Amino acid sequence: MLVVAKAPVAGHVKTRLGADIGMDEAAAVAAAALVDSLVACCDAVGPEHCALALDGDLAEAVRGDELTRLVAGWTVYPQHGHGFAERLVHAHLGVPAGPGPVVQIGMDTPQVTPELLLDAASAADGRDAALGPADDGGWWVLALHDPSHARLLGGVVMSTDRTHDDTRRALESAGLSVGSTAALRDVDTVADADLVAATAPGSHFARAWALVPQVEGARR
Repeated sequence: MLVVAKAPVAGHVKTRLGADIGMDEAAAVAAAALVDSLVACCDAVGPEHCALALDGDLAEAVRGDELTRLVAGWTVYPQHGHGFAERLVHAHLGVPAGPGPVVQIGMDTPQVTPELLLDAASAADGRDAALGPADDGGWWVLALHDPSHARLLGGVVMSTDRTHDDTRRALESAGLSVGSTAALRDVDTVADADLVAATAPGSHFARAWALVPQVEGARR
């Protein structure tokens, strides 16, 4: 399991959400989402089979001590690259060699469960890859049997409403067979956060979101 994430520091994460709810609140919500993501990965396969490619420093992050404890036993390394696509490539290439696919997620789907992660790995069985669509046109999970195939992401424009389709096309154009997973919703906006919190009411994310004051015209 590979998590590609930013350290939840105010003004560094969830700035689009922060424009509505405040940067400190957005960092607290992002920290909770990262906690949920790390716990799901660890519960799925154990810490020895988990890796975190990190942008930033957990020592400066909201809930930094807790996050540091959660990644004990993980392989943790810094992100490299000038754009998000390049960072994804380097993140996959940094995963230690091992059996089975690399299943990569971000920190935007706190509703993820160990079962969904293992389903993504199963979707890659007998194939080169599996890709999970996000409701906004992106993707929330990518499983690759050969992490070097992540180099194909380098030409894909990320964070658009065509990123999922463009990623699938890049993989398939190189001759890879690509399976699919269930769709999930990324948390980018207040509306997203409301829906995801309702989907996973027992999550750290939902508890953190419940503490965010209602924003006039943005949250209902």
